[in-house]
Amino acid sequence: SVPAKGGNTEFSHLGGAYDRLSPGEQERWSRIVSVNATSGVVHPLVHIHPISKRQVCFLHLGMTGAAIEIVHGILQVESIDDLHCLDDAELTSLMKRYNEVLGDRDITYSHQYQEGDLIVIDNLAVAHRATPEAHLPANTQGLRILHRTTVKGMVNLGPDPKFALPPIIHGNPFPKGAWVIGGLGFRWDDSIRIRN
Repeated sequence: SVPAKGGNTEFSHLGGAYDRLSPGEQERWSRIVSVNATSGVVHPLVHIHPISKRQVCFLHLGMTGAAIEIVHGILQVESIDDLHCLDDAELTSLMKRYNEVLGDRDITYSHQYQEGDLIVIDNLAVAHRATPEAHLPANTQGLRILHRTTVKGMVNLGPDPKFALPPIIHGNPFPKGAWVIGGLGFRWDDSIRIRN
């Protein structure tokens, strides 16, 4: 069903997003991984796309529970002391900056649905998110029904070996830092309604 009053999906090019970061941000973001709030799966914030070989950045704004950074100057993690779990303010800042980059209209396409549309995307190259209208009650903006299928990727997108982290982390191993388990992850902006 197509909503009568909005409910588009925005698609943003992740390579273009990476290119919009300053050199300092690119270097720092390459030292960060995110942890999914529900599954504990660890993903690099910056990775090389398996086909294009282009550097891209990825952060799930709705399901990230934590972010872990290699301490500046450390090339290979030897102990947990070489890692820093971002605190609430740092994680909020990171997510707001990523959201700002994805909002760049030069790298974003907003799709207005029509009955029968079929969209195929590469999740390693393109971010997608619903426009704010999609999160309004159905009696306000109309019913929005989408069916999604995800297929297994070509490669496992786990943390770089320099992090010395497992691909899945169950529970918070850090004494300090923002760490949300379950639900919709870390809430970085209470004004944004998110439903997954």
